[in-house]
Amino acid sequence: MTARPLKKPDAGYRHLLVIDDDDRIRGLLKEYLARAGFRVSAAADAAAARRMMEQLSFDLLVLDVMMPGEDGLSFARWLRGRSGETGKTPVLVLTARGEPDDRIAGLSLGVDDYLAKPFEPQELVLRIEAILRRVGPRPGADGPLRLGDCSFDVGRGELRRGDQPVRLTEGEAQLLRQLAGAAHAPVDRLELARDSAEATGRAVDIQVTRLRRKIEEDPKNPRYLQTVRGVGYMLVPDG
Repeated sequence: MTARPLKKPDAGYRHLLVIDDDDRIRGLLKEYLARAGFRVSAAADAAAARRMMEQLSFDLLVLDVMMPGEDGLSFARWLRGRSGETGKTPVLVLTARGEPDDRIAGLSLGVDDYLAKPFEPQELVLRIEAILRRVGPRPGADGPLRLGDCSFDVGRGELRRGDQPVRLTEGEAQLLRQLAGAAHAPVDRLELARDSAEATGRAVDIQVTRLRRKIEEDPKNPRYLQTVRGVGYMLVPDG
């Protein structure tokens, strides 16, 4: 896998889970995919991935096959046996084994695509985008998010209270987009700060305070823009 600058697509802050036991590969994948505009979490093995999926929902899994303990194909079989939306989570399999029989084994389990190592990061991003286009937008992604008397149009970055527009700075709109892309799930404070002027997260804290004054009935006891201690912030829209 060779490094190459990535053009940042409109990923809509889809949340990906990278599952790979190789620390170096896992770190590179996180870097590439984050630069491509995705929100990225990572797990070192199938057991860790299961624990994460009990707490969070993901738009797609990037899954290595050759892992100690439970391998990727076994994990994919478990995933497809799950009920509800979790069992339908798209899976892109990465493997050093690129023979036709290996690909057939993975595809027969219901994985969505198969990419052999080594690969170009841009190809990985394009394949992920293709899968996400096929499965369509996440439920509720098309309409505005309801926040009590307010509504937020993610695509336009516009906040309204009833019929009246509420002015947002570019930083506030960007922060709301990030949180809306992971609605009902906590987002790490430093992850939110990645594209801000203050990498320590101080700028995020200031923007959160301002946003609460605009969307919350009681900013000191927020209902919609919540603090998740030890992690960061979470947007909890109505519905």
